[in-house]
Amino acid sequence: MPNGSLDDHLYGDSSHGTLNWSHRYKILTGMASALHYLHNEYDQKVVHRDLKPSNVLLDVDYNARLGDFGLARALENERHSYSELGLAGVPGTLGYIAPECFHTGKATVESDVFGFGAVVLEVVCGRSPGIKIPHQQDLYTLVDWVWMLHRERRIIEAVDERLNNEFDVNESKRLLLLGLACSHPIASERPQTQDIFQIMNGTLPVPHVPPFKPVFQWPSGVPSPISSVDNSLSSLALSSQDSAGMSTSQKNSMRA
Repeated sequence: MPNGSLDDHLYGDSSHGTLNWSHRYKILTGMASALHYLHNEYDQKVVHRDLKPSNVLLDVDYNARLGDFGLARALENERHSYSELGLAGVPGTLGYIAPECFHTGKATVESDVFGFGAVVLEVVCGRSPGIKIPHQQDLYTLVDWVWMLHRERRIIEAVDERLNNEFDVNESKRLLLLGLACSHPIASERPQTQDIFQIMNGTLPVPHVPPFKPVFQWPSGVPSPISSVDNSLSSLALSSQDSAGMSTSQKNSMRA
């Protein structure tokens, strides 16, 4: 593509220059449109599973083209696990992989939304989701840092300093809050792609983002290791109690 990848402009050499705000907003809107098409308008529901700046290609007018479908899969009526699709482990790139994927091994549209949220925060802030950001005596990931600024009502401070304050305040706040909403640890709480597209166009308000980042919850149907241990111990305790109340003849009968 004439303008390379989004990654080139965020982290490449100085020959590309700094992406201005209108280009950043245009690129993210194009990504949202592409994701909406994959999830809702194509013949089959498709999950990309590797959303990141290096997979966003830019034409001469900085229109975004979503590329690299090497990990993409079409979903039928059921959600498939990575193992069922013949893939070992959890494919994708750390920082853009939804937390539930490490527990369920499922490819879902919600995990794509999480990846999109990571890219949104990255484009607005000009920082990779994998780096640690120092603040006072702590180190924050990008999403935790933005969430902290949101809680302190200073979210605009997260905008890339390289823009030299040349950005739309309302649009930047909308994108930062949208990025946090898409990064929600609980998959069911993330906005759907058809809503994301409307939020970016300004026809829908941004979903409510709580001041504190919610705690990850185990997906429905996936037992937590801790709860599994607790259940095992409870079963063992009940068995011991039942056994203690049995007569000798009852115990011998069970052994037989």
